[in-house]
Amino acid sequence: MDIVAAVVREPNGIFAIEKLQLDSPREHEIRVRIVGVGLCHTDLSCRDQMYPVPLPAVLGHEGSGVVESVGDKVTKVQPGDHVVLSYRSCGECRNCRKGDPSHCLKLFERNFSGLRDDGSYSLHNKDEPVHCNFFGQSSFGTYALATEANTVKVDKDLPLELLGPLGCGIQTGAGAVMNSLAPEPGSSIVVFGCGSVGLSAIMAAAVVGCTAIIAVDLNSERLKLAMSLGATISIDPTAEDPVQRILDLTDGGADYSLECTASPAVFRQAVDSLTVTGVCGLVGASPLGTEVTLDMNSIMFGRTVMGVIEGASVPDLFIPTLLELFRQGRFPIDKLVTFYPLSDIETAVKDSEAGTIVKAVLLP
Repeated sequence: MDIVAAVVREPNGIFAIEKLQLDSPREHEIRVRIVGVGLCHTDLSCRDQMYPVPLPAVLGHEGSGVVESVGDKVTKVQPGDHVVLSYRSCGECRNCRKGDPSHCLKLFERNFSGLRDDGSYSLHNKDEPVHCNFFGQSSFGTYALATEANTVKVDKDLPLELLGPLGCGIQTGAGAVMNSLAPEPGSSIVVFGCGSVGLSAIMAAAVVGCTAIIAVDLNSERLKLAMSLGATISIDPTAEDPVQRILDLTDGGADYSLECTASPAVFRQAVDSLTVTGVCGLVGASPLGTEVTLDMNSIMFGRTVMGVIEGASVPDLFIPTLLELFRQGRFPIDKLVTFYPLSDIETAVKDSEAGTIVKAVLLP
């Protein structure tokens, strides 16, 4: 079928709106009419080839929409269902079999190859193949093909256009706190970087009962938003030394920290801000090969550093949990979102990179 999609054709290039042809769903595939799709830092990282997704490609991996048709062997959803699309996992490796799909041993292959599992393309511009299957969806378009592995059915009374970012950025931030760090009620946490991931982490920290929730960011408006979403203290690192300030506020260091900026220098601050038994979660996605320097003694004396992918979440379980918190008014994701028509994707990109918005959601 003919679709309209945003295609990036060269490293650091623009997202150009083009008419493409999308294959019919195969036996295990699901065709989804995209209602909304979040613009994520990972989309821009792949545009710029920080991760080597082959081009030309249709990116987009925070889609939400309506199931239009399904392959013969699909049983999870049916036409008319409302869904959120998330990351893909193989379902077969040892990590997937033990219920840990975010650490799937084929995660890069399933999400970044730009091809179906058999090496074929599902998208074409006439005779030209276009790389597809980004995070099992390539949802910067009017329609996308997904699979049962990365499709989560949601209730029809929810605002579907708002829900796409739950598939990646929001579940990453919230899951980093609720699943990976798992702070105890009454504990302290510092979040470095108050974009959509960091703000989701702050909301999650409030939900689980952290009593000291410290937000660190250069952007004063984002610090104000963080305070309205549950942060108890905000720090502008241009005005004071954040590490010393955190050590003073927490009587020797925070119990937990989360690095969401992808900056090695900030990562070092996130570790140095911890108490001796503290845990730092690394979420910020930096270019391949990026290195960081840590004091080995700060680790040897009991601190822990852990990497977090997709919030260590099982989307079928975690996304409904976040949606219930949203219903209760305890996880107000609507306060993060600014909507743009898909045709204005370049404006959304510029606003996102300038930091004037938190989370852009494109409306095909």
